[in-house]
Amino acid sequence: MLRIIKQKISSRGLSAPVIGGYTHRLSPVASTIRHFSSAIKEMLVRDALNSALDEEMAADSSVFIMGEEVGEYQGAYKITKGLLDKYGPERVVDTPITEAGFTGIGVGAAYHGLKPVIEFMTFNFSMQAMDHIINSAAKSNYMSAGQINVPIVFRGPNGAAAGVSSQHSQCYGAWFGTVPGLKVLVPYSSEDARGLLKAAIRDPDPVVFLENELLYGESFPVSAEVLDSSFCLPIGKAKIERKGKDITITAYSKMVGYALKAAEILEKDGINAEVINLRSIRPLDRATINASVRKTNRLVTVEEGFPQHGVGAEICATVVEDSFEYLDAPVERIAGADVPTPYAANLERFAFPQIEDIVRAAKRACYRSVSTAATA
Repeated sequence: MLRIIKQKISSRGLSAPVIGGYTHRLSPVASTIRHFSSAIKEMLVRDALNSALDEEMAADSSVFIMGEEVGEYQGAYKITKGLLDKYGPERVVDTPITEAGFTGIGVGAAYHGLKPVIEFMTFNFSMQAMDHIINSAAKSNYMSAGQINVPIVFRGPNGAAAGVSSQHSQCYGAWFGTVPGLKVLVPYSSEDARGLLKAAIRDPDPVVFLENELLYGESFPVSAEVLDSSFCLPIGKAKIERKGKDITITAYSKMVGYALKAAEILEKDGINAEVINLRSIRPLDRATINASVRKTNRLVTVEEGFPQHGVGAEICATVVEDSFEYLDAPVERIAGADVPTPYAANLERFAFPQIEDIVRAAKRACYRSVSTAATA
């Protein structure tokens, strides 16, 4: 298999250093067996992602990482810290600033059975590689009548950062979520980051893995089960982060934390909110969402992305189609403003959902009076 890749690439005049690990036979690496106590530990999202990459690379020699500054610099956000020293430049491949180039090479390597993890320094830059992601990766299994799988992961920070304006602060969840052939995952906690990234790498089809830059430094409790090298979360299954009976709040990525804080505030006013962490945008766990709405009879959707054609709009549609008769109030959508992200800090805050926005929407859905001074 790898000899075929060598022959094809050599015929195009590309050198081995450019190609890295996917033009050489990779020596197998023994799986690392870990032993943990049953005590709950704290783990940064950054470390959860790093450990997931490390363990999957150790377990499967066909897994390699490619992107800008993933090697010598240890990753722009230190997600790939230590991996170059451990696995070498043939499996942790630094690239020029050419998303279209290294994404295309990654897709080609996946055609031949390798498992590339392509890092975008921000998903805003993935726009340079959309042809490879959508036309080359997402559609190939269908167009080949199931003969070609493309086991590739596209990962990196997505959504709003802080003070970096329009071209670095957009959520692409809804964009990629419209594309048949892609799976789109959106981790919130360290458990999500570890379990979903492992699932993405092991999946035989292309996965878009949308992280959040502002969550990298957040710490979450993780159990011994989560820390085990065999841990993996199912793709397409949401998690009920907080049970409730009065209203359902759906969210993903950073907005899950906002929804949980809003639920704490609502509890003080006697409103018991159920918070659903979507974890996956495509496939979307419609069953969990509808089951919750049929219990609470109310729904608020929360996302950072634009409101038109957004993830919240899709959730509203599926609830109206499947559970309309259970609704006791109109569905409320909380989304980013329908404008490019402003640079000024005060305007940037107005452009994205805040905790108080979720609180007010939930109170409206529950027919409670809403104070204009409602804050977090």
